[in-house]
Amino acid sequence: MAKRILAPFYWLFGPEPISNKRPGHLWPRWIFLRALGLIYFSAFYSLLFQIKGLLGPNGILPARDYLQAVAAAPQLHKYLFAPTLLWLGSSDRALMLVCWTGAIASLLVFLNVWPRGMLVVCFVCFLSFVSAAQDFSGYQSDGMLLEAGFFALFFAPPGFLPGLGRAHPPSRASLWLLLWEWFCIYFESGVAKMRSGDPTWRNFTAMNDYYQNAPLPTWIAWYVDHFPHWFHASTVFYTLAVELVLAWMVLLPRRFRIVLFFIVAPFQISIILTGNYAFLNYIVFSLGFLLFDDRFIEWILPRRIGGLLEKSWFLGGRTFCSGKKAVLPSGVESIDAQPGASPPPRKSWLTLLRRVLASVGTVIAAVCLAFVFYASAAKLFLMFFPSLPLPEEPLTLLEPFRVADPYGLFANMTHSRYEIEFQGSLDGKSWISYPFRYKPQDVRKPPGIYAPYQPRFEWNLWFASLGSWTQYRWVIGTEERLLAAEPDVLELFAVNPFSGQPPQEVRTVIYQYWFTDMKTKRATGEWWQRELLGEYAPPLERAPGGQILIPDMPTVSPNPFDQP
Repeated sequence: MAKRILAPFYWLFGPEPISNKRPGHLWPRWIFLRALGLIYFSAFYSLLFQIKGLLGPNGILPARDYLQAVAAAPQLHKYLFAPTLLWLGSSDRALMLVCWTGAIASLLVFLNVWPRGMLVVCFVCFLSFVSAAQDFSGYQSDGMLLEAGFFALFFAPPGFLPGLGRAHPPSRASLWLLLWEWFCIYFESGVAKMRSGDPTWRNFTAMNDYYQNAPLPTWIAWYVDHFPHWFHASTVFYTLAVELVLAWMVLLPRRFRIVLFFIVAPFQISIILTGNYAFLNYIVFSLGFLLFDDRFIEWILPRRIGGLLEKSWFLGGRTFCSGKKAVLPSGVESIDAQPGASPPPRKSWLTLLRRVLASVGTVIAAVCLAFVFYASAAKLFLMFFPSLPLPEEPLTLLEPFRVADPYGLFANMTHSRYEIEFQGSLDGKSWISYPFRYKPQDVRKPPGIYAPYQPRFEWNLWFASLGSWTQYRWVIGTEERLLAAEPDVLELFAVNPFSGQPPQEVRTVIYQYWFTDMKTKRATGEWWQRELLGEYAPPLERAPGGQILIPDMPTVSPNPFDQP
């Protein structure tokens, strides 16, 4: 009776059975976890060059000051509100230690060395950054990575060198929740577009100026921007069809899911090639591999490559690959049951202990996964039924951990491009610009392809350009750090134009940018044209006594970017 009651529980949270008739997901898991390790590494690698300038004691938004403000909350509440290792220390050395630890752990995930343990390290380190980064971590890509990383803790095989993990297939629950995240990213983004009120999605003009106005467009985007209107209208239809209709194919049998991957993969690749959205599209693309199963991957995997992988420690040296279909020994129906094998050894106390611990682990995994699934599903239902009387405590409790975020990519399109530029002066008359590393600035410099690297400072300046400086006061903080010539903040720029002595004044100005047309580019070599609109935020100057003064207020009033 007990077995019959617990059967559905173990069916969902126990290992997925694998046989010739029921291909498993060992290969998709292996591919996805290698990709996740690389995505984690890209996140930590980019932080190694930025985190001191962003969150260091002399950075733009010091983590130390933020945590001191949060510390006013009751003891337990402050740790739940900001779950970060930086409570133990937020010096430059502590920040770099978190990033280096995460980077090393992510490489070990990629190399398939103790993947489950290393994924825990990656998750904790990245959550530690996100929880203390304030304005520099408010991106949907951060939530996507944390959610995928959390589910991967239960999806990854145990063991130090697990190889393909044949002895420990993934549970259906962990696989389905990763596919649930994939589905929510698409479907919730489609719903957000329809509910946003932006008319451009309904009249098929949303993509007309999308490529020009993305945060960090690429040189490919310049060419695509000049395609005819029918192309842009068709991409709007393609986007809405994928997000609102085709994403539901994830619920259909395996052949439909395989077809679905080849429908959505070009969608993600096109975004990667035309917009530098950090690791966002790499996460969505990698989750798509879970639409496959072992039979399909072994069918498309060349026999020679499969043979090389079989012999490598990367897969534990015990995997199988036929080149066409999954092959098990003759007479064996499942990898978990092999007729003719020697009888199992007599049960010992150690064997019983391991079984008890395994059962406890399964229960813990079930509670964690069910808890997160409820929060994620509740947010989806509340998009359609805001007054639905659902318990909100789980949603509130999980919010700081970013493992059940709602998604709404490109709900409202941006139809003008503004760029903030920092300038310094020694005399208050001649102004010299601080050159950016990645943002559009030099009109003759072609836009680059940088993703999955994420320059968070320059990303945030794009968001700041769409609003008033009063909403983004860290811009004033950046002016103050430049006036003091803080080395860590200067590292966020390409070069320091005041290497001899710090400037006496620093200001921010705002330009409007457009892509040039074909004729202008051929004649001048310029990718951009721009127009100065005025000052963005109050300038700062250093008085003879060392005090920092505000000589005047911005001249752009009202700000053009505040207009509808």
